[in-house]
Amino acid sequence: MTQQILIAVLVLGAIGAFFAVVLYFVAQKFKVVEDPLIDEVADALPGANCGGCGKAGCRAFAEACVAQGNMDGLRCAPGGEPVATRIAELLGCAVEQGEPQVAVVRCNPANCGEKRRANYDGLTSCAFAATVFVGESGCAFGCLGCGDCVAACQFDAIHMNPQTSTPEVDEAKCTACGACVKACPRRIIELRNKGRNNRRVYVSCVNKEKGAAARKTCDNACIGCSKCEKVCPVSAITVADSLSYIDHTKCIACRKCVPECPTKAIRDVNFPTPAKKAEPKPAPEAAAPKVEVPKAEPVAVPQAEPAKA
Repeated sequence: MTQQILIAVLVLGAIGAFFAVVLYFVAQKFKVVEDPLIDEVADALPGANCGGCGKAGCRAFAEACVAQGNMDGLRCAPGGEPVATRIAELLGCAVEQGEPQVAVVRCNPANCGEKRRANYDGLTSCAFAATVFVGESGCAFGCLGCGDCVAACQFDAIHMNPQTSTPEVDEAKCTACGACVKACPRRIIELRNKGRNNRRVYVSCVNKEKGAAARKTCDNACIGCSKCEKVCPVSAITVADSLSYIDHTKCIACRKCVPECPTKAIRDVNFPTPAKKAEPKPAPEAAAPKVEVPKAEPVAVPQAEPAKA
């Protein structure tokens, strides 16, 4: 009995040793040597895993940077320039200074309340509502107001305005990660350059219907009249499909287009409010010219002679 147990132990030991050797050689054959620089780059990232860089997460972004050896075409929006500079130092390469961006909402239904045609009573999701509902005002291009963009933002940089039921972006918190852009099924949110002194000019409308049809659903809709395009000195404005668009890479923020828009669809952000001109004071009435009346010269009156006695 003891001999049988000993034989079983030896057999199991031999089998275990055989498979251990096999696993060792397999591990050596298929082992993956990871560059330790990946960990250093990943530690320099903010760790938001927002996907704004186009990668699956911060780890995937770090792997792409190390594999490429530079940051060409790669940008961490939440980290901004400080993170880009740090990663460039780790990789030993130069980094291009990108223009800071911010999310803008290209929908301004401030006057759509009176044009409301239907009420949506369904799943609170823009992605779902876009498949079954055209919109409360009848605009098939505007914001649906369910707040998918708010849920997608990890930086608390976007909130719904309770009066207009449209999102508003907090510029101080926005990192231009693009999560809200991807979450919006109507594509009304866009990343644009912040501009000098955070001043921007853009068309707050994405309605591609013709003028009369667009105005039926929103008073602020672009009607494609091309007046803005004609006055732009740098050809930054184009009109296609009855919709005007301002190229933020060309716009010089001269604002010549703003007063030309008949529907106020063009918005200018963070510009100083012009001071009201003081009304000119009425000119004082001119005093009537004095007319000098010539003094009458004294006339000598002859005295009567005394009567003779």
